[in-house]
Amino acid sequence: MILIDTSAWLFALKRDFHPLIKERVERLLLTERVAISGMIQLELLGGAKSEKEYDRLSQRLHALYHIEADQSLWDTASKLAFVLKQKGVTVPYADVFISASALKESALLVHADSHFDLIAEHSDLKVESLVFLVSAAHGKI
Repeated sequence: MILIDTSAWLFALKRDFHPLIKERVERLLLTERVAISGMIQLELLGGAKSEKEYDRLSQRLHALYHIEADQSLWDTASKLAFVLKQKGVTVPYADVFISASALKESALLVHADSHFDLIAEHSDLKVESLVFLVSAAHGKI
């Protein structure tokens, strides 16, 4: 199973951004079992620019496997946040929750946000990082 983070979705949805990110996300949607968490849905739909964009994206997201935010997921996220804090790692709780969602489902997290690489260094989170492509597209490398 694959969980595509908000960061990868946003770059894939941009018209004139790095084509490899768009191609990777589209290929995953066609060939893999892709999951969505409530946090990712909230971030994506909450940022929609129009009703039309909201409706189009909502339909796409509702077709994906939904990771339920049950008590065990909240427990996993809380423990992960605690462990990261003990190691001196500070990341947004939304990213911790998304990471816990991937861990709960043993999913590979595809992302374009360096926080997830940091979380993966200090946990069992498996990631496919697109951060390099974003940095290259922005001329930072």
